Amino acid sequence: MCTVCGCADTPRFEGVVKEKLPFGHVDAGKGHGHSDGHSHPHAQDHHHAHGHAHRRDHHHYGTGAAGVSVPGMTQARLIEVETSILSKNDALAQGNRRLLKAQQVLALNLVSSPGSGKTTLLCKTIKALGDVPLAVIEGDQQTSADADRIRQTGARAIQINTGKGCHLDAQMVGHAIDDLALAPQSCLFIENVGNLVCPAAFDLGEDAKVAILSVTEGEDKPLKYPDMFTAAQVAILNKLDLAPHTDADLDAYEANLLRVNPGLTIFRLSARTGEGMEAWLDWLRGQLADKRVPG
Repeated sequence: MCTVCGCADTPRFEGVVKEKLPFGHVDAGKGHGHSDGHSHPHAQDHHHAHGHAHRRDHHHYGTGAAGVSVPGMTQARLIEVETSILSKNDALAQGNRRLLKAQQVLALNLVSSPGSGKTTLLCKTIKALGDVPLAVIEGDQQTSADADRIRQTGARAIQINTGKGCHLDAQMVGHAIDDLALAPQSCLFIENVGNLVCPAAFDLGEDAKVAILSVTEGEDKPLKYPDMFTAAQVAILNKLDLAPHTDADLDAYEANLLRVNPGLTIFRLSARTGEGMEAWLDWLRGQLADKRVPG
């Protein structure tokens, strides 16, 4: 969790620093409003989320009932801080969700480890969807390389650089939604920072988390990172064209995904070659159509 991983940088939006402090350390009165009239208030809480000052030589080891150890912090205090962080984030996420629902926007949170092919899949998906109005929020620790690739498809994209941060949170996404001024009945793709741990815990206001897993990562990846695949509604087994070269057992991948989350919708595809893409695109079109149905 981000109470112990050092995730506390101020995010940068397209090279412009937005005023933002880590959850658990936010100013009274600070917040942001949305065009539909709702706002995200930020309660005053001037306790540093870590509960201690970091030295450069501090390390955290996985001990204790919660699987983490923070110098100078008890397990009870750690759980209290984690609960506070997530409750603040969840309140902001609900605000995002209300706005997106009112505009009938389909929002998908794309999550994966680095190198799974998220950006390639997203670029191919955008091109295949053709005239569907859409926008992208691109999360990375540094550089705008992925957002630049997205813009080359003709889609609008906002880059959020999280610095040392290992995930996007609802407040960052809320600011980006305001800046994008999304069209009604459009699609919003949120490409999260490559990380299979912290993004699992942070609701952004999306309709679904889509977990992307490359066939090169190992069939046991869902068992090693169960929280992410439990939180997801969709799993994409990507880079299918590489399966013959890696001795990947596709059935074992799928069995482990369903072992962790029996309700997962699973797609096998290759974003590079296009194999299997149509099933994924059909699912997307169906979700967009459902958004446009009143009620």
